[in-house]
Amino acid sequence: MTALILLSVTLVGGTGTVVAMTADPHRQAIVLAVFGLALTVLFVMLQAPDVALSQLLIGGVVVPLMVMLAVRTVQRRHREVGR
Repeated sequence: MTALILLSVTLVGGTGTVVAMTADPHRQAIVLAVFGLALTVLFVMLQAPDVALSQLLIGGVVVPLMVMLAVRTVQRRHREVGR
């Protein structure tokens, strides 16, 4: 079990680094969703199912969706101002 937890922590660290290194907001939102799923796996390994379910919903779905909608809104307004 310890090896699986170590693997999960490594996966979370790796995906977190990829999120921080990604410059494009669209790609960053997708990688952020993968990061949320990696955290969900870690929480399941640590036997915290309530936290895992919250992370799955918030970190895997809601936050990336909000980022994508915010980027789309900013780009739309930027195009309207540029006309």
